[in-house]
Amino acid sequence: MSDNDPNATTARLLAEERPGDNAQPMSVSELSSALKRTVEDRFGHVRVRGEISGFKRAASGHIYFSLKDENARLDAVMWKGGAARLPFAPEDGLEVVATGKLTTYAGRSNYQIVVESLEVAGEGAMMLLFEKLKARLAAEGLFAPEKKKRLPSLPRTIGVVTSPTGAVIRDILHRLDDRFPSHVIVWPVLVQGDGAAAQIAKAVNGFSAMPIGGPVTRPDLVIVARGGGSIEDLWAFNEEIVVRAVADCDIPIISAVGHETDTTLCDFAADFRAPTPTAAAEVAVPVRSELIQRVGQAALRMTGAVRRHVDRAAERLEAQRRLMPKLTELSAPHQQRTDELSERLRQSLRTRVGKAELAFSGPAQMLHPRMLLRQVEKDQRRLDALSRLAISLHPEAPLKRGFARVTDAQGKTILSRDAAIKAGNVGLRFADGEVGATVQNGRVLPKPVAPKTAHPQQNQGNLFEG
Repeated sequence: MSDNDPNATTARLLAEERPGDNAQPMSVSELSSALKRTVEDRFGHVRVRGEISGFKRAASGHIYFSLKDENARLDAVMWKGGAARLPFAPEDGLEVVATGKLTTYAGRSNYQIVVESLEVAGEGAMMLLFEKLKARLAAEGLFAPEKKKRLPSLPRTIGVVTSPTGAVIRDILHRLDDRFPSHVIVWPVLVQGDGAAAQIAKAVNGFSAMPIGGPVTRPDLVIVARGGGSIEDLWAFNEEIVVRAVADCDIPIISAVGHETDTTLCDFAADFRAPTPTAAAEVAVPVRSELIQRVGQAALRMTGAVRRHVDRAAERLEAQRRLMPKLTELSAPHQQRTDELSERLRQSLRTRVGKAELAFSGPAQMLHPRMLLRQVEKDQRRLDALSRLAISLHPEAPLKRGFARVTDAQGKTILSRDAAIKAGNVGLRFADGEVGATVQNGRVLPKPVAPKTAHPQQNQGNLFEG
């Protein structure tokens, strides 16, 4: 090819605009933005079926995963709000149908689907999810037989978690009224659709948290009930939040979800599974009339048993009585011994009394009236002699013989001349009265004395006179 050929393409080092070229160069960001607009406009709403792979939940609450089939792989993201509303827990290997829009992610030059809703792809996939969740919860021990609580034989209050409308609650109340009228507390919930699982779990936890003796009577038994339906209709009772609430409930729980052939994970976690809501009511309470009849029969059997026991005890007592010796035979030896001791006691008392009489005969003679009278006369003579001596020694006795007693102003006897001179005024006591005197220069001078009352001793009498 010639260098002068105008059609020849020559490699250039410097990029420059060429005449007639309409493809202007774009930046990477401009191209990425154009691709993003094109993809989002063309695929603004798509539904994609595929198997979940590489599932990951970020701390922000967003979830990231891929959808794949045999030949292709599509990245997917679901934002926190949509992820929180999912009625099941996504996991690897689960086939789902994702609804959302395609977009591009310029940071990695790829495209992805922003998922708005996520559904399990068919009943087969739902059953696979059911079995996986069942196996995981069973491994944690939520369905262990030893965790099952015994149902009360006669609950006074029954809590029911179900829809407040529909045939289920009517069937339960009607059956309870027929068998044994009971106090029922209904906690109304959604049993299907968005938010149903959260309401059911809240109701079960609410019953369990009610205090004993609180303002509202705490149920003795809880029934979780729903009518029949497809696996999708009953899925709320398979959600993990409901299963854990039922397993952790402190009150015995009967699960009555669906018909006999329907099975939910709530049935495995409950303490008892009833095939239908009506059957749950039959399990919850006995038939009142039958219970009264059984109680009456039990009372008759108890009365008969007591009577038979008393009769047998009376027969054994009579047999023992015949074998025992008579009371007189048992007491005869002791009676004879008592008689012997009684006779010995009387003889001993007579001997002791005789000895006592001999011992006290001598002192008794001394206490004879003649001896006592003689002693009294002797003592009287001694007393008379002492009385005469006392009279002769009385201070007033010398006065009768012409003596006088000299006293001071206080009535004290003056015993010496110096005491009389010192006293000055003295009294002279005679047998028939008292006169005053004055002692001057050793001489006693009489002085007139006013009449005075008798000395206290004059009124007392002579203590030494009989």
